[in-house]
Amino acid sequence: MDVFSRDQRSDIMRKVCSTDTTPEKLVRRLLHRCGYRFKLSNKDLPGNPDIVLPKYNTVVFVHGCFWHRHKGCRAASMPQSNVDYWRKKFSGNEKRDRRVKRELRQLGWRVCVVWECQTKLPQKLISRLKRLLDSACSYENHPDNLAYKAAETSPVYKVKKK
Repeated sequence: MDVFSRDQRSDIMRKVCSTDTTPEKLVRRLLHRCGYRFKLSNKDLPGNPDIVLPKYNTVVFVHGCFWHRHKGCRAASMPQSNVDYWRKKFSGNEKRDRRVKRELRQLGWRVCVVWECQTKLPQKLISRLKRLLDSACSYENHPDNLAYKAAETSPVYKVKKK
């Protein structure tokens, strides 16, 4: 049973944002502070990634634990009312997330998912992002890297050779 009335719940849900969320802003701030430059919400790429780092051939999604069902996270709880609706909604979100990751990887992009709960420990998060991006930099310069070669011909972004 929901603790809010139908109108109150509707108002709450209407205020939920899909872009420029607090966790997303934090990730952008951390990346920028460390010297990484990026583009925002590219509509040309599958799934409209929140952050695109063309130089590193990497996209970042900042996922809410509730909406995208972060496994093992307390925030990924199931609402008590209208359970069938929520089960279908969450299942659809998870399927879409898997499909989008697969499509991006096929285009040669590296995909990073940052969960909302991970933004509560910014030092740990930036260490993880730095490791990922530093490995992307050395990885993409390797002549045998197929993902790098695929990205060179990607219609969305041309990767410049160094």
